[in-house]
Amino acid sequence: MPDCLGAPAAGPVLILTPTGRDAEGAATLLSAEGIESRIYPTLADLRAALDDAAGAVLLADEALFRADLNGLETSLAAQPPWSDLPFIVLTQTGMTAQRQMAELNLPGKLGNVMFLERPLNVLSLVSAVRSALRARRRQRQVRNYLAEQAEAAEREAAGLEARVQERTAALEKTERERQKIAAAPAQSQKMEAVGQLTGGLAHDFNNMLTGIVGSLELLQARLAQGRIEQLGRYVGMAQQGAQRAAALTQRLLAFLRRQTLDSKPTDLTKLVAGMTELIRSTVGPGIAIETVLQKELWSTLCDPHQLENALLNLCINARDAMPEGGRLTIGTENTHLTPAQAATLPEAEPGEYAVLCVADTGCGMLPEVIARAFDPFFTTKPLGQGTGLGLSMVYGFVQQSGGHVQINSKIGQGTTVRLYLPRHDGAEQANPSEHGSAVPAQAVAHGTVLVVDDEPPVRMLISDVLIDLGYAVKVAWDGPSVLQTLSAHDRVDLLVTDVGMPGGMNGRQLADAAREQRPGLKVLFITGYADTILSGKGLLGTGMAVMTKPFAISDLAAKIRDMMANDPNPEG
Repeated sequence: MPDCLGAPAAGPVLILTPTGRDAEGAATLLSAEGIESRIYPTLADLRAALDDAAGAVLLADEALFRADLNGLETSLAAQPPWSDLPFIVLTQTGMTAQRQMAELNLPGKLGNVMFLERPLNVLSLVSAVRSALRARRRQRQVRNYLAEQAEAAEREAAGLEARVQERTAALEKTERERQKIAAAPAQSQKMEAVGQLTGGLAHDFNNMLTGIVGSLELLQARLAQGRIEQLGRYVGMAQQGAQRAAALTQRLLAFLRRQTLDSKPTDLTKLVAGMTELIRSTVGPGIAIETVLQKELWSTLCDPHQLENALLNLCINARDAMPEGGRLTIGTENTHLTPAQAATLPEAEPGEYAVLCVADTGCGMLPEVIARAFDPFFTTKPLGQGTGLGLSMVYGFVQQSGGHVQINSKIGQGTTVRLYLPRHDGAEQANPSEHGSAVPAQAVAHGTVLVVDDEPPVRMLISDVLIDLGYAVKVAWDGPSVLQTLSAHDRVDLLVTDVGMPGGMNGRQLADAAREQRPGLKVLFITGYADTILSGKGLLGTGMAVMTKPFAISDLAAKIRDMMANDPNPEG
């Protein structure tokens, strides 16, 4: 209640004296002085009653001895900034009581504490309580003053905000119009890029599908007529179209950084040295080839087969840029990108890189051509002489491998393309094709293979291949059925699994679960695209391999023979 001067009320005095009748006596005494009070039987009850309305607390020291004050301390710590609740503690006389009070460290735990020694003097008690309530009343005055100031500030801010909104409304309208005008060319460019991509896809795939569908129709017609003399020709045409479509899909996945990579520690110098003769025969005798290869080159983690394709693409582009002949220089080097140098490459990070460089002395590229060089289906070559996917494939592969691509070119002086691939501390792996013995195609096959794929045609195709090779075959369509099969059969030597499957378990998760049951189980992943399940910097585990759909039946057979022949399953 407000006092006679209109100041805010201090609030009631909360009393806790657990022994004797001190609480009732103090309450009676304070009531006679016009001071409101409330009595609480325990410290927990008192703590529960603490709120901003309390005026002061009157405590007997025996309520605090051997009591857990953490809860009370926590409640006081949660007071609003203006609040510092006063405590009056009634203490006993004697050294023991004084030592106990000192050990409690009440000023440190409760904050605003006043001590009164018993037996009490009535005048001292009333004076102490009134002093505490006056302090509490001043706290509330500060609270009210701060609230009034905050309200005034809010009103002023609201008025200022309204004026600002009025003054900036025209600017916001102008900005929206400017953004609309600026977005129009960007949207147009985006639609142009999408149109170029979809148009190129439609053009190439329609050409390929025409060859495939037409060959199959003729094949079906010739079979119906009993004319089998040219069936091999039509089968070959259909296979050729399908292979071109697969290659186009692979290049698109490379551009989108979604191709399946079989990453290995790779020495770029050795890779270039092993490809020099192939490059020489590809670019022709009119172009001189020079190699500048660093001997102690840092290893990098990448797919060596895809890197070979990327290098060959760059050399073919360089050849096409030098129709009258010239010089092609292929180099490797170690380099450290500083933060300033990394800032010149899109999405590049500073650090150590192994670099593959391809330079020509050809016609060069205009800046606007360089800006679009990595766009899919963009080409400066005449119609029918280029797909526009070569550089986009190189860019996507390098980016997916954690690296970066840089093009420098001057008209009439040539072009230099540098591939930055992150340094890898692991040792280079031997090429299986160069070391070890190949599995003969006529070797007698034995063992059991479990095939899992949610597509029945793919399951049937792989199963037929395995049966023709002489293996025992079991099939499943999702992860749970595979685990049931593994539990029900004594022998399974190889798991052939799709990566993307229904049922909440992808191929990699299935392989891990299967290997918990059978640690020696070999796994062959087959996938349309890797996404993030198999791609990345991590290598496949021992006894694991991956093949990308679509694959040649002969390649599948060779891979399965190799996996079944090497490191036999200890389960036998």
